[in-house]
Amino acid sequence: MLRSKYFIFAVLTAVAVFVLWESNPQMQNLVKQYVENGEFLTLEAKYTADEIMESHKKELLAGSKHAFQEPSMKFYPYLLLEIKYTKSDKKTHEGVVLWSQIDGEMVLNTETWDITHGFEDAIKASATRPEFMIMNALAKYNGSLSREKLQQELHLEGDTLDPWIDSARQKHLVIQKGNELKLHFQNPKILVNPETKISQALVSKPYSFLQSVGRKYSQGQIEKIAKAAFGQDFTIREVKEVFLPVYRIEVLNPDGSIFTSHWNALNGKKISPSYLGS
Repeated sequence: MLRSKYFIFAVLTAVAVFVLWESNPQMQNLVKQYVENGEFLTLEAKYTADEIMESHKKELLAGSKHAFQEPSMKFYPYLLLEIKYTKSDKKTHEGVVLWSQIDGEMVLNTETWDITHGFEDAIKASATRPEFMIMNALAKYNGSLSREKLQQELHLEGDTLDPWIDSARQKHLVIQKGNELKLHFQNPKILVNPETKISQALVSKPYSFLQSVGRKYSQGQIEKIAKAAFGQDFTIREVKEVFLPVYRIEVLNPDGSIFTSHWNALNGKKISPSYLGS
């Protein structure tokens, strides 16, 4: 009887895996790439861990009894979207967007690692195009507008706009104070062109499951939110998965505790734990 239950469980598991595999071509392509090539794409590291430790020695080592431990490197997953879109000039522009599968935000410049703020909340809330139209209008005016000014900005009738506002409020994307509507983000940065300035080259590395960090947001979630944010003229032509190399640098304290910090291998700057999904 017990063997029969194990057999049924095994069959059901196999069927579930098969259905998932057949319905997910991105997974098939990704696995095929790793199996056949044994490599993955990563942005090229400009700094070594030793250079970062030496450059920030005074900051990281509080005294002579503090000591560096052996540094390690992890690779954080991003999607590189090749896209087409229109600006206010109504002309078609082509570019690339680097989007994090860890914090759900878009990278604006890989040299400074300037990123957006607000897209992760939008992903979690499953924000729609109408809700983004409201958020973008508010962002255009420093995050705040009266209901009447918002209606004028979007050129909409009240019967159309009111349900959109109610939905955005229910999802905690906007808040209302009296007659004033405000974005519900601290220091929002969502009103941006869908382009990333990439200064580094893409290089191939031997693949290892031990080196990569698990994804928090899927390709489908990111594509959906990008289309909602940038409108009907925004088109994704191709998607590649690329990785950001990040150093984990540990310092042994005199009491035996460990202080850990993370550093971007592209620009040599410290990364906040919040950007790593921590």
